[in-house]
Amino acid sequence: MDVLVSAESIRQRVAELGTELTEYYRDQPLTVICLLNGALPFAADLMRAIDLPLWYDSFAVSSYVSTKSTGELKIRSALKLPVKDRHILLVDDILDTGFTLHCIIRDFAQMGALSVKSCVLLNKKVDHKLFAAPDWVGFEIDDEFVVGYGLDHNEKYRNLPYIGNLKQQG
Repeated sequence: MDVLVSAESIRQRVAELGTELTEYYRDQPLTVICLLNGALPFAADLMRAIDLPLWYDSFAVSSYVSTKSTGELKIRSALKLPVKDRHILLVDDILDTGFTLHCIIRDFAQMGALSVKSCVLLNKKVDHKLFAAPDWVGFEIDDEFVVGYGLDHNEKYRNLPYIGNLKQQG
């Protein structure tokens, strides 16, 4: 496995994003919503880097089985906090097609959120014009399968402190 983004680079970029988000949300009450499971390490570090009081919630959604997108969003757990009348920051691990983010942003807007923005750790260099593009990005990466820092392959490798590409056995 090749290291694509080092643990130190992740720490530095999360600190930068925290500063940007602190400034952006300075005068708005912020609710951070983490998309589980993959975004959990990123969301935890990012929230500590945001120098504002905030609310936190999480929920589990998926559109992947193994390394393939199913093209269908499955909600596996519910939010505890209401979305209505809140400024929402969705935190996700990786933006691939943008399908998941698009569906959630649409649904939260229909539920009465005041605003819905997104911050992703990794943005794949692919065409997102059919779906959503993120508002804040940690790193741009090529279109390859990656693991580490929350990202997995069949629930393995989430604990790696860096992002690496998983070379397919074949």
